[in-house]
Amino acid sequence: MTARLEISLFGTCAIRVVGSETREIRGAKHRALFALLATAPLGRRTRTYLQNTLWGYAGYDSGHQNLRRALSDLRKLMGEDFDAFVHTTNSDIELDLEYVTFVGTPDAGLFLEDLNINEQEFRDWVDGIRAAPEQVAALYRITPRAQLGRPRPRITALPLTVLTPDPELRVLGDWAAEEMCRSLSRSNLLTVISHLSSRAMAHQMIDISSVRETLDVDYLITGTLRRFKGDLVADFDFVDARSGNILWNRNLACPAGDFTDQLQGRLVNVIQSIGRTIADAAIHYVRDRPLPMIEDQHLVIAGVSLMHRPQMRDFLSSRDYLVEAAKRMPRAAEPHAWLGKWYVLSVFKGFTTDRAGDTQKALDATARALDIDPESSFSLTIDGFANNNLLKNMDVAEARYTAALDVNPNESLSWLLRGALMAFQDDGMAAIRATQTARSLSPIDPFGYYYDSLASTAYVSAEQFEKGLEFAERSLAVNDRHLSTLRSKVAALHNLGRHEEARETALMILRRHPEFSLDEYRKSHPSADHRVGKMVIEALHSSGIT
Repeated sequence: MTARLEISLFGTCAIRVVGSETREIRGAKHRALFALLATAPLGRRTRTYLQNTLWGYAGYDSGHQNLRRALSDLRKLMGEDFDAFVHTTNSDIELDLEYVTFVGTPDAGLFLEDLNINEQEFRDWVDGIRAAPEQVAALYRITPRAQLGRPRPRITALPLTVLTPDPELRVLGDWAAEEMCRSLSRSNLLTVISHLSSRAMAHQMIDISSVRETLDVDYLITGTLRRFKGDLVADFDFVDARSGNILWNRNLACPAGDFTDQLQGRLVNVIQSIGRTIADAAIHYVRDRPLPMIEDQHLVIAGVSLMHRPQMRDFLSSRDYLVEAAKRMPRAAEPHAWLGKWYVLSVFKGFTTDRAGDTQKALDATARALDIDPESSFSLTIDGFANNNLLKNMDVAEARYTAALDVNPNESLSWLLRGALMAFQDDGMAAIRATQTARSLSPIDPFGYYYDSLASTAYVSAEQFEKGLEFAERSLAVNDRHLSTLRSKVAALHNLGRHEEARETALMILRRHPEFSLDEYRKSHPSADHRVGKMVIEALHSSGIT
């Protein structure tokens, strides 16, 4: 479908369907209805709110009939485009903001200047926005496109500085930077400038502004390497290249004879800290700014980070950033793939109000990503994820994961999801190997709990219940609402004979996910008909879930 909905909110309120032909929405309350939806979080408002705002409190039946009539009129006018733009349930009406373009500018006049609707609730709403128009001005792209930046933050590691004439330390300092760049480059969320490019900068006194201008980076890892007694001591500074502020520093000491072996393992903590810091910075940055003022590089990281946080409000808000990223970067595969993952999780976690619609959106987004770049290992991985978790097409999912790893053997998420697929298919040992590989390749991911969660699934599938419980508890320490992890914990505890603890965890599931039931699990989960799925069902049932 190529049609879009153009909405002008300031001055004359104009609503147009623009496709093979242009159709104007002229009715005052029809336009007001679209204005209310277009300015709502996620484009969604309750029927009751719309009825009361547009038709007052004269009576539920009257308002109900008026809203139904307005929707019917719009369906007749817009044809099949109506069902693409507007999604309705018994309680809510949602406008799909992916198809909406806001036209005009916030300085074109008063908000909804020509809409003369006399209902007090509507007038109060309009007056509230006119008093603080920045509430909706953010819907308009008021920042020049050139100022919005790049799709991903850029980062590099400078060779560690050696302050004494010690050739061996200089080689090791260069090696440490190379190892950090190699680890960072495995992330789909960062652009890593090779340490070879930064090597020339290390032979002079480091000037942050010079590094920023020469390498065009947002973040920088620098530091020193020195000898202390029998150890080699590496001091790392993580620097915001724009401000020059040191965000944190780390100190690692290793015996001189084992420096390369020990430091390689201990760098994981440094890389994890970098990932968390960048993710947290992106979230802090976007919370204080209207969407059009957010630089490109923060959109995807903020969206992905919020998508994997435990609070539902964070998950729902993450979609706005991913949709905006996909709009700004229509020829980049990754934002579309991440948006596809959002829809998969929306369905799989039971958050959606339109299972069939969001399933199709997930598949459309991953198809779009693969149209842009058929050999994107990340996009192949997410398409496999959608086929496995939404359609139970395990053969297609396996083919996608295999193709992704053929393109990029270091695609950690593909190893992880392939491990989950193997666990669902009762190949527990292969699942363990795949998830172990994934975890070794993913030190920077800001959602490490997800890796631990699927590692737990793998160990439960292999009937290594102690290890399954260990990884479940590790994951839940970060995200204690993750349903899949809670199910794995119940299964592990039940099969370890710790039935009281299993029942307590099952009660936690029912408190945090009251909509969860065994019927829903049997109907929607890819493993439900396999041995591991039946084992989980038995554990949940025995622990009090029906």
